[in-house]
Amino acid sequence: MSKLTLKRPIVFFDLETTGTDNAKDRIVELAFIKIMPDGKREKYVKRINPGMPIPPESTKFHGITDEDIVNAPTFKQIAKELYEWMKGCDLGGYSSSKFDLPLLAEEFLRAGVNVDFTERQMVDVQQIFFKMESRTLSAAYNFYCHKDLDNAHTAEADITATIEVLEAQLEKYPELANDVPGLHKVSNTDEYVDYARRMVMKDGQPVFNFGKYKGRKVEEVFTQEPQYYDWMMQADFALHTKQKISEILNKMKLKKSGLKL
Repeated sequence: MSKLTLKRPIVFFDLETTGTDNAKDRIVELAFIKIMPDGKREKYVKRINPGMPIPPESTKFHGITDEDIVNAPTFKQIAKELYEWMKGCDLGGYSSSKFDLPLLAEEFLRAGVNVDFTERQMVDVQQIFFKMESRTLSAAYNFYCHKDLDNAHTAEADITATIEVLEAQLEKYPELANDVPGLHKVSNTDEYVDYARRMVMKDGQPVFNFGKYKGRKVEEVFTQEPQYYDWMMQADFALHTKQKISEILNKMKLKKSGLKL
């Protein structure tokens, strides 16, 4: 049996939220399972008060109501504690790279905790599954683990199932790398700049991935039309996107001044 080989801890996580917009919506429940290189596991599971009403359609999905979280802590109250608990860990989840990770980063940034998870390896079990079989988490759990997923759409049940699916994938596909860098490569095909994927890398340069300047270099647009940066900073873009365009603009200013980066 091929097992996950770790050089440092990895945190698998799942979020239940008020909706699917990572710039506007909030976390209502989170479940994190940290796996240590020696195989030991630690849990961090909490309900979160999002500070906004939970839409009925979201409650129908995960079963969490406003009454369930009225006395729960806000994300800001747990942000520093959670960040410290996650420090030095790689990340993993099911479809997490496109939704859970961007929303988690937004919550941290809103809470005043400056994070940049792009420095960490990310294992997206869904992407591995899609490359090998293509299905939902419940189907993946049934396919790989030969069990039905009870309590689906509770954060802890989903992320526990995700870890079991990855372990089964490692056993089923001997050609899969069993370390985090190898799995990161398999499960992350897009080289993006910000989590919302408003910018992607092309030929070593960040380019816009939306709107009228899609496909054009960010530096080129900001040079020819400086007001576009101002518009983006004032518009309803994700905080991480704004963080990244500010970094690009600051590097441009340093280059122009002749200072070393």
